[in-house]
Formats: sequence, structure tokens, C-alpha cells
Amino acid sequence: MAETDTTRTERLRRRLGGLAFGGDYNPEQWPEETRVEDLALMAEAGVNLVTVGVFAWSRVEPERDRFDFSFYDRLLDELDSHRITVDLATMTASPPPWLAAEHREILPVSADGTVLSPGGRQHFCPSSPVYRQRAARLVEEVATRYRGHPAVGLWHIGNEYGCHVAQCYCDNSAVDFRRWLRVRYRDIDALNEAWTTEVWSQRYTSFDQVLPPRTTPFVSNPAQQLDYKRFSDEALLACYEIERQILRRHTPEIPLTTNFMAGFKHVDQQAWAPRTDVASLDSYPDPNDPRAHVAAGLAYDTVRGARGGDPWLLMEQSTSAVNWRARNGAKKPGQMRLWSWQAVAHGADAVLFFQWRQSRGGSERFHSAMIPHAGPETRIFREVTALGREMAAVAGLAGTRVRNEIALLLDWDSWWALELDSHPLDGVQQMDRLLDCYGPLFDLGLGVDVVAPDADLSGYRLVIAPSLYLLSEQDGTRLTEWTRAGGHLFVTFFSGIVDTFDRVRLGGYPAPLRAALGISVEEFWPADEGESFPVRGVRGGAAEDCHGTADLWREDLKLEGAAAELLFDSRDTAAPAATVRTYGSGTARYLSTRLDTMTMRALLARAAAEAGVQPILSGLPDGVQAAVRHGEEQRYLILLNHTDQHHQVDLPEKWQDQLAPGKSCTDRVVLPPGGVAVLGSGPGD
Repeated sequence: MAETDTTRTERLRRRLGGLAFGGDYNPEQWPEETRVEDLALMAEAGVNLVTVGVFAWSRVEPERDRFDFSFYDRLLDELDSHRITVDLATMTASPPPWLAAEHREILPVSADGTVLSPGGRQHFCPSSPVYRQRAARLVEEVATRYRGHPAVGLWHIGNEYGCHVAQCYCDNSAVDFRRWLRVRYRDIDALNEAWTTEVWSQRYTSFDQVLPPRTTPFVSNPAQQLDYKRFSDEALLACYEIERQILRRHTPEIPLTTNFMAGFKHVDQQAWAPRTDVASLDSYPDPNDPRAHVAAGLAYDTVRGARGGDPWLLMEQSTSAVNWRARNGAKKPGQMRLWSWQAVAHGADAVLFFQWRQSRGGSERFHSAMIPHAGPETRIFREVTALGREMAAVAGLAGTRVRNEIALLLDWDSWWALELDSHPLDGVQQMDRLLDCYGPLFDLGLGVDVVAPDADLSGYRLVIAPSLYLLSEQDGTRLTEWTRAGGHLFVTFFSGIVDTFDRVRLGGYPAPLRAALGISVEEFWPADEGESFPVRGVRGGAAEDCHGTADLWREDLKLEGAAAELLFDSRDTAAPAATVRTYGSGTARYLSTRLDTMTMRALLARAAAEAGVQPILSGLPDGVQAAVRHGEEQRYLILLNHTDQHHQVDLPEKWQDQLAPGKSCTDRVVLPPGGVAVLGSGPGD
């Protein structure tokens, strides 16, 4: 049978025997005798997967073309003898000092011309031919040496692409950008039309005249900026693809991944994830943020949606504090467990940490680890060990899937374009606008998939488009027809404003969706800083009892077939704040402002109820989350208490407690503060 991503990941799943548990392992930072203790403690903690060699380039190739893999030969042999699977990195994430010394042209350059020096990490230009050649040379060596090693169960390509250098502005990048533009536009007149270069005398007569959007006296051309973001993402993807193709040629049977970052806009997960066998994510919610778990849920639903709902891997998280925030708060006792199980609830098949043993020196010495500086006789390691036992106890969870009936639309082109300069208001940020909708849905207990506008929407009852600023004609038509056929569409302000070249659509916003929404926006009224305004339900309407406040944004909105659902209630205007329209067999709503949390929750609850979407579990206390993962023969219900209070949850049927001795059946669960319950159904769904 030909190898597919499904067969490769299924083989890895069988090899691991269930959920993956472990983290980055960097024994090169320690004396070799430390490994004896490491391997014993890994067995105690239930570790079955470790990531090895992410920053190993300088060790395995200490000088040009002299390779020494002896350290990793011994390491992989020892891990295999302890039945620990290796997620082996391609080792290309950070070039060695000798390469930067010999070829300064590989170093990245910022928009203002500053050359970024070695001494940190990721000091390479993605378009550098020398970097790509040397990286490919290294990957050939790694793949050739370890293609038959029994420890290797997963390939880890690069590391956090774009984390520190998302865009390079050097001359190599300029040449590559011009090549990319020639492919995209074919002739210079098409580029001039797309970029509206008649403005400010920017018309080009040759591609050779085009530069990256380096620092200019005033605002750079927005279409040029948008294309450079697209190009930069594809330049990074080209580096990934070079390595992927080498690995696929040498080891077609081994799955491969690369680790994305939560909430990171510079790498388009929706374009990259289908090129992995299993998507991976690094997630570091802030323990000092009481709503951090909500933003984390959004990130998890995004990476799951990027591969069509497949299970994914939590590749990195912290056991406690990180080291890179202004204030690095520690996780409270039990919080690491709670947030780990939350990732599983959102579809993760792995809970991994950065890193196994906390570094003694270097930039990450104060980043927490599975074994802290104080050693294994610590709260952190005790919690790690207990969590490992729990993960092993629910092996059947691996491979099960999350099913939802609400889609939240996220388009990376739109995200990039939305956050460019010269807009009516700088405060319209994509992640914030997504959370405006996602947060109330999370609190309502409604599961969400985050997908692209061109995804298959046929399985969804409610589709929400938060500030979908850039919308192609094709996607606008698809959303319109989906609504006409019976779907429920909910669109928020500053959507459908520009085409794919960031050119404003004329005739009234939001042009591609006006027919479905039955409204036209003539003018934007951004709020003053600190300004808010009351909103109320239309008298006699279904939302008559809805009263609240709004801020940030208003619009001069005209009704063209829609009815007002909420009004701005002030002395000088009673304009519609929210509208609703029956369109064909479906319903389309529009929101022209940012509502307070409770009013937004009420509006979304109404939209979900009309769409026929029910909470995952009814009657949950505030702050208690429920999620279900579905297998072929069994369901798993995961309950998470994100509060500091005890809560009782009454279940409509009996479930087996997967974490209790004997897996006793129960229809009532008491969750302590920060508590977790993992329950399984009987055969059948």
C-alpha cells in the first residue's frame, strides 16, 4: 500500500501505544553521565516521545563538510533501548557560527537595513541560496544516517519558522521577490494595476525596479506590503519544502511535522499544515491572564482546522514560567495539568514540553522544564509524573476526533491586510476580533472549528466571519450561496472591504456579502479612545430585552432588506448596531460595532439557537468546559474546571471515569478548583 499521511501517522500512533508524552531533550548541554538519571526519570514519568537535535547543527557539522554524529548515534541507541520514540529534528533551525563567518550574505536584514548578527538563533535569510544549499546538505546527511534507525518515529523539520525573522529585506530577498512577482503577475502592467501604482508616482516599467517594502519616508504601498508578506511566507515554506522532499525521498514511511506557534500571523498554517503528516503547535498561555485558556482554545481550534480536523501535536508548552515575557508568572499547582488536558480536549494527540531538563546557562536558563533546577524532588516533576500516568491511562483517546457545527472564519491574507497601516483605526486586530466571537462561544459551551473561507462548510450550521477585511469574489459568492441554501451567517464589522490586491470595493461595503446581509455601509465611525455608547434591542423584536454597551467602532449602516436587531441608543443617533435578514432558506446577521461581552454572548446564543446548534453539555457552571472526542466505537467526554471553586456536573447518562481505579461508572462529577475529569462511553456512538 502506498504511504499516505494517514498510514504514516497511524503507524506512529500504534508505536506510541496512545497519546504521546514527553518533550524536547537536549542532553548535549549536560555531562554524559546525566543521561543515566534522565532515562530512569523518563521511565518514571511515562515519557514515550522526545524531540532531539533541534539546535544541533554546530555540533554535528563543526566546520564545513566535516560531520560528526557520534553523540547522536549513542543517544538514539540509548533512547531506543528504553523504548522511547524520537522526533528527530533536521537540525537546520540555527546556522553554526562558521557558516555566518564564511558567508555573511546569509544573515537577515531588517527593513531599515540593519544586518542581524549571529549570537541568538534563526540568523538566516530564507531566500539565501547559500543557506538553502547548506541546510539541504545537512538534511541529506541526517536522513541518510538515521533513515533505518529504530528510534526514529517522526521527523521535526526546522523549528518555529519565522519566529524571529519573518521577513528579510536583503538583496537576496529582493532578487527572490522579483522572481516571485514575475510568476504571480507575468507582466509589469498587471503588477501596476494590482498595486494601484498611479498613486504617488509609483508606476514601474520593469520588475527590476521593484524593491522589498523597506523603510520609506512615509507609508509604503499597502498592496506591495501585502504581497511581501505572502512572498515571505512562501520563502520560508520553500525552505521547509526543500527539507521535506529530502526526507520523503529517504524515509517515505516516517511521518513529518514542523511546529507552528499559537497566534502567530507570519506563517500561514492553513497553507503549511496540509504539507505535514501531522500538524504541531507550540503554546504558551500566560498564567497571569485569567482568560489565557480561551485564547489557547482558539489557537488549538485553528491548528486542528488547518488540517481538516485531524488530531495534532502539542509540541511545546511550559511546565511553569517562561523566560521571555516582561513578567514571567509561574503556573499554579494543577494549572499545568489542566491546560495539558485542555489541549487534548481540543484534539491534541500529544502533550510535550520545552524542555526535559531546565538549562543551566544560555538564554533559556529561566524557562521552566519537566525537571527544574531544583531537581526531580519538586512539585513540578511530581505533577509531570502524575500527568504522564494519566495520559497513559487513556490510550484510546489517540486518533479520536472533535466534531463541531460552528465555523469561525480566518483567512491569513485578510489577517495580513487587516493589520497594515493607513486604516480608519489601528485597533482592529485580527486575533482580538476573533476572540470577540470565540470568547462568548467558549463561555456558552459551543464547540468551534477555525477554518478558511474556502473550506468545505457543508457540515456547519453557523458560520461566523469576524472582521474578514479581505474577501475574494469567489469566497464571497460561496458564503452567499451557502447562506441561501439554509446556512446561518454572522458577519462582524470591517468585513468585505477589499479585494485580494487590497483595493477597496466600490458601491458600499461589504460588497461581496451585501446581497445576503441586506445592508450597505457608507461610512466608518471609529470611536474615540475610551468612548462607549449604549445599545438596545429593537422594541417588539426578539432581542427587545437586550441592553448593553459598545465601543471601538461604529458604521453608517443602511438597511437594504435586513431588519435592525440592535440599535445605537443615544441622543444623536438610533442607527442599527446589529441586523438580521432571512435570505433564501438561511439567515444572515451583521454586527457593526464591538459589543460588551454579555451582550455579544446573548446575540451569539440567539444565532446559535436559531441555527440549531446546542451546547456540548447543557447546564454547565460558568467556567467549566466540556469537550467530546469521537472514535469509531467510543466517545470521550473531558470536563475542565477553569475556576477556583468546586463545581458539580450532572450528566444526562452514565460515563466511565477513565482516571479512576477500576474506571467506575458515574453520572455525577465533582470538579475541584482547576480539576479535570476524563470520561468514556461504552461501545457505539
